Amino acid sequence: MNLRPLLAAGAALGLLLTAAPAYAAGDAEIDHVETTKDGTVRMLVSVPGLPAGVAADLDSVAVTVDGKPVESNAKSVQGGTIDRTTILAIDASGSMRGDRFTAAKAAAQTYLESAPTDVSIGLVAFSEKVEVLAEPTTDHGAVSAMVDELKLGGGTILYDGVIAAVQASGTKGARRVLVLSDGADTSDTPIEDAVAAAKASGVQFDAVALEQSASARKRLDQITGAAGGTVIPAGEPDALTALFKTQADELSKQVLVQFTPPKGTGSEVSLAVSLTADGAGYTDSALARLADLDKGAATTPDNGPRQVAAPAPLVDRRGLLVGGGALAVGLAGVLVLLLLGRKKESLAERQLAHYSTNGPAAMAPVPTASPSVRQSAVALAETLVKGDFESRLSKRLIAGGVSLTAAEWLLTHAGIVIVATMVGFVVGPVGLVLGFALGAVVPWLYLGIKGSRRVRSFNGQLAETLQLISGGLSAGLSLPQAVDTVVREGADPMAGEMRRALIEQRLGVDVEDALQGIADRMDSDDFAWVVIAIRIQREVGGNLAELLLTVAATLREREYLRRQVKVLSAEGRFSAYILGGLPPMFAAYLALVRPEYLQPLHTTPIGWAMTVTATVMILAGGFWLSRVVKVEV
Repeated sequence: MNLRPLLAAGAALGLLLTAAPAYAAGDAEIDHVETTKDGTVRMLVSVPGLPAGVAADLDSVAVTVDGKPVESNAKSVQGGTIDRTTILAIDASGSMRGDRFTAAKAAAQTYLESAPTDVSIGLVAFSEKVEVLAEPTTDHGAVSAMVDELKLGGGTILYDGVIAAVQASGTKGARRVLVLSDGADTSDTPIEDAVAAAKASGVQFDAVALEQSASARKRLDQITGAAGGTVIPAGEPDALTALFKTQADELSKQVLVQFTPPKGTGSEVSLAVSLTADGAGYTDSALARLADLDKGAATTPDNGPRQVAAPAPLVDRRGLLVGGGALAVGLAGVLVLLLLGRKKESLAERQLAHYSTNGPAAMAPVPTASPSVRQSAVALAETLVKGDFESRLSKRLIAGGVSLTAAEWLLTHAGIVIVATMVGFVVGPVGLVLGFALGAVVPWLYLGIKGSRRVRSFNGQLAETLQLISGGLSAGLSLPQAVDTVVREGADPMAGEMRRALIEQRLGVDVEDALQGIADRMDSDDFAWVVIAIRIQREVGGNLAELLLTVAATLREREYLRRQVKVLSAEGRFSAYILGGLPPMFAAYLALVRPEYLQPLHTTPIGWAMTVTATVMILAGGFWLSRVVKVEV
């Protein structure tokens, strides 16, 4: 096969590619189209990225309307032959503090110095409020003085700033808004308002993103995309001056193209323009309306700054976050101090310490002293925890292995509710409700889960424990001595519960009653049967060691069956967890990320009805699923 033709073609292509300039053929941009009263169409065209000293070849400009070539003439934009307006919207929030704000002001000054003198430039600053500091004017020096006087504020109400800048650009001529921001919006204004304002205005909307996060950049893309503009990233403050100069230089290289559309052309047409610059070709096309474009009223500047945004709140969103976080940390610190220094011992041991046999010192009077803050708070909580509630709560705490008294648990729970509610308050109304609900429910869920896990662990140790007691009885030990062997050689929770039973037995409680107390606290049917077997043996006699071995074998088989059923029902249980947890978890996610999506649910009557209905249905469905997947063994 002869490869010479292929090699020659490849070499020729390589020469063409290497000979082309760095800015070779690309896209032009139709920046503005308007129709004059006599029917002439005027179109502004620019070629972004042309190097300094390179301009478009005016004689090469060609225009087509709906695919049909038309005669046109092109010239540079000079002397105000077409109205051109630029609004500089600068972020003056607290996040711009330091080099960022200095670089932003320097970039704005460079833009004012480099922009053509016929371009009217206005200035909008936004922080916790929005101010139109300068209406569009060709007096760039006056706008420059306004830039020098820019002061930093608090939050970033970006969307209000966008709306104000669009309004300040007016309704006539080629209008452009150039926004510089380093952060996301912190106001309650929905982004849809800013998108609608940018889209309906007909302005060319571009944004300079200074070291922004991905989420903030994405929202800027949403606004600029609606207006046909772009987001220009600026990684460092030092790059702003060169970037703004480039934007201003592009205004000097715009080309004004004029033509008369053919007769019978509709109001909506497809325009295409092509031109060359230093031998490279550039094209662009766009859909445009050739009617009703020149009916906007010109803006009339007034003197002094004009307030646009609603009065700012006394504390912005960032301040609420900082304040709420500080309050939450403070409350958490108070809880730690209240419970700090408490001796690490089980609740059972503390309750039985009054009856321990430590000699006369145990009966010595407690020296009186001023109560600490923790003791005072616990004493106050003890006045609220009395009677049956205290006994039931203490039983749950003991079953869960939590070394807190009922009063201490109630105090800790109240602190968790307050902290969670304050964190939710910072997020918003929905976060407030969710924070309160989570703070009230999660500790009880934690206690229930911890108790159920401890009971499962207790039941899992029961067969081995009975075998160990049986071995001790066979060796000639009494039942209390065999139980003491479990305490010394066993593991929690079995060893801890047996230790308490031994203490009670030494205080005069029958060993059967002490063991029955374990069954009641752990809510264990299996251990209750063991106690029944011991009682029967005590009454009718027999070999207790052999009896316990038989019971241990039975319990071991029951535990095997229980675990097998748990494995077989795992799929159903996990489905119930996912289906029951997905709606509230997704609602919590939306409350944090997009609270405006949930706003109709708590601000309108139909939203309230939907929320109540959904909550009832979720609870009913969760209860039904829990009954379906639960298998009694």
